[in-house]
Amino acid sequence: MGDPSGIGPEIVAKLFLNRSHRHPWVVIGDPLVMSHALAVLSPSASLRQISSIVDARFDEGVLNVLPSSSLSALPPVGQVSPQSGDAAYRAILTAIGLAKAGKVRGIITAPIHKEALASAGWSYPGHTEILAEYGGAGQVAMMLANDEIRVVLVTIHCSLRDVLRRADYSAQMKAIRLAHEGTRSLGIAKPRVAVAGLNPHAGEGGLFGDEEARIIAPAITQARTEGIDVSGPWPGDTVFMQARSGQFDVVVAQYHDQGLIPVKYMGLAHGVNITLGLPFVRTSPDHGTAFDIAGRGVADPSSLATAVDYAARFQVPTDWKEDRS
Repeated sequence: MGDPSGIGPEIVAKLFLNRSHRHPWVVIGDPLVMSHALAVLSPSASLRQISSIVDARFDEGVLNVLPSSSLSALPPVGQVSPQSGDAAYRAILTAIGLAKAGKVRGIITAPIHKEALASAGWSYPGHTEILAEYGGAGQVAMMLANDEIRVVLVTIHCSLRDVLRRADYSAQMKAIRLAHEGTRSLGIAKPRVAVAGLNPHAGEGGLFGDEEARIIAPAITQARTEGIDVSGPWPGDTVFMQARSGQFDVVVAQYHDQGLIPVKYMGLAHGVNITLGLPFVRTSPDHGTAFDIAGRGVADPSSLATAVDYAARFQVPTDWKEDRS
């Protein structure tokens, strides 16, 4: 469902009304919130509250909702709300539980608001960290993808100061391996992996930092011995252009904005976020809660639709499916 104060419930309802027939899915969330979102868009549609996944019936015009919360009143729209943060968090945990138990193949998460989570007492920087803690994975990474480029992040939600500490050899190896495996899971048999440098010009031979020679290059060398087609470190200001032109299938970026700016610059409508390393599928749209347009009925569900399509397409590697919780 996502954060009830944002556009999550609206785009979920629009997706259902526009193309519910493509894949069988149910909504995990609050019945009051989802019934309101559905009624605003289509008074003729109805909501079926179910107590378990097996109770879902995919009748025309009926949205299945499995409750994860029971709000007594609609939360405020377009602003940070502890009630919304708590409801969003509980929906995520319920979905994770279903996926780990094998009751669903995967989960698609509508946008949440980090400040709302914190105001409800849940101190997580985002979905990825919640999934890492509760999803039964030894290690996870974020992949952002669209029709032209795929990016996997070494570090995710942290300050630039912390990037220097977190982007160590182990983190490089994790990201390279997951980039290779994740891209294969999207149907590319022999992915060409490019690793971006951390510093300008990939360090310029040590003039602008030694992380490339000291940390990143040794990880690339090791990954090659494991049979991964990986190269770099490449300058961050050109490697994404090279990937878009077809030289690479996926780019390993060192930090959040280095990797996400190129993807999002090409548009949000067809971008998707995939969590790699989990024993089940997880995707999400490549945008946030959009408080500025929430409640106006103008939110575009295209990225959510893309996330559903990627979820149906993604094949989780066998070793990710092992129970590591």
